[in-house]
Amino acid sequence: MSATGRHRWSGDAIVVLGAVVLHPTLWWAALAALVRLARRGWWHRAPFLPVPGEAYWRFRLETAFGGDAGSGEALSRADVVAYLKWCRRTRPGRG
Repeated sequence: MSATGRHRWSGDAIVVLGAVVLHPTLWWAALAALVRLARRGWWHRAPFLPVPGEAYWRFRLETAFGGDAGSGEALSRADVVAYLKWCRRTRPGRG
């Protein structure tokens, strides 16, 4: 958790939702990615949403952008759209 008491992904969730809402052709890919990234047993722990755990989210951002994931590297809508297009292209018929 960050110093504000919020998970890193909570701020990134706004970016992700903004990108997905604007691209209806990527909605199924986004849903499939959400299912793949959600932590196991997410319904047992707050915030009771199918989101990745904080450590896993930080790891994914670090492997995507390099360096320290906590350094404030901003996830952009373009990053999200590119990732979802890649998911759709590499997993045909499955999102």
